[in-house]
Amino acid sequence: MPDESRKRLRRTTIIYWTLLLYIIAALVWWFISLEKQNQQIAKQRYINLSSQTDSLTTLRLAEKLDTINDETNRNTGKYIAEGITFLILILIGAAFVYRSVRRQFRLQQQQQNFMMAVTHELKTPIAVARLNLETLQKYNLDPEKQKKLIRTTLDETTRLNFLTNNILISSQLEGDRYKSDKEELDLSMLLKDCVQDFKKRFPDRQFAENIEADADVKGDPLLLQILINNLLENAIKYSSKEGLIKAVLKKTDTGIKLQIIDEGHGIPDEEKKKVFTKFYRIGNEATRKAQGTGLGLYLCQKIARDHKADILVTNNEPKGSNFAVIFKL
Repeated sequence: MPDESRKRLRRTTIIYWTLLLYIIAALVWWFISLEKQNQQIAKQRYINLSSQTDSLTTLRLAEKLDTINDETNRNTGKYIAEGITFLILILIGAAFVYRSVRRQFRLQQQQQNFMMAVTHELKTPIAVARLNLETLQKYNLDPEKQKKLIRTTLDETTRLNFLTNNILISSQLEGDRYKSDKEELDLSMLLKDCVQDFKKRFPDRQFAENIEADADVKGDPLLLQILINNLLENAIKYSSKEGLIKAVLKKTDTGIKLQIIDEGHGIPDEEKKKVFTKFYRIGNEATRKAQGTGLGLYLCQKIARDHKADILVTNNEPKGSNFAVIFKL
């Protein structure tokens, strides 16, 4: 978190606790004042009663004393009950406000990180593609170098298209503006095509396939392609170049199970549920090496839910992560 955000959060926290302590102190003072007033009224009633002792019988005097004591104790109990009720309501409201403000600050910071990340992610492929095209225009290169520059430019435009698709689809799904076009499709062929595309984009990476044929599901081809691409992209991003990336598709008695398995550093148990949160990224923003926007896995979860599927992440043995999407029959 930047220094300015930390200062603003610290300043807000100090003001919050100061106001909360003031409200609690005012509540305590209110109780003390009412109780003092209650005791003063009781004392005055005792004084008035003492002046009437000559004209009252012992039994009558005892009854009036009991009445004064009962009313005094009843008022004290009422003030305590009201004070405790107000205190509980204040603490519940304070906890709600505190969590809401912290959540808002965290969301604002995540959005700022997202804007910085997406700006960098957009500028890099544009800059590379422009540089390559200017080089092709300026110099008379041999055919082999030309092919290499053209291939690099196409890879960068693919990366740019992947990023913009994530942002647009995420926005449309969140606002219920995406018109899903579900149809019967062969998930086996779709997964094979996605893996082949990644093999071409990343020829230095190792891929393995275990894909059962004719795994048909009813879904939106574009959304399911984005889901698979995001899982593959995530596996590449968070695993070493030597690590094997497996794409597994199996038919079960209850549905179809799609798995993307990597041999990276894995995900700590406390982070497993958080990784599907919008803008959330594992690690510290200042020290994180892997690029990204924090939208990929969030989008995977949205697409999975849209297809009535479950998505979860478990540990891969001996190391890495195993992302599984289970389509129910």
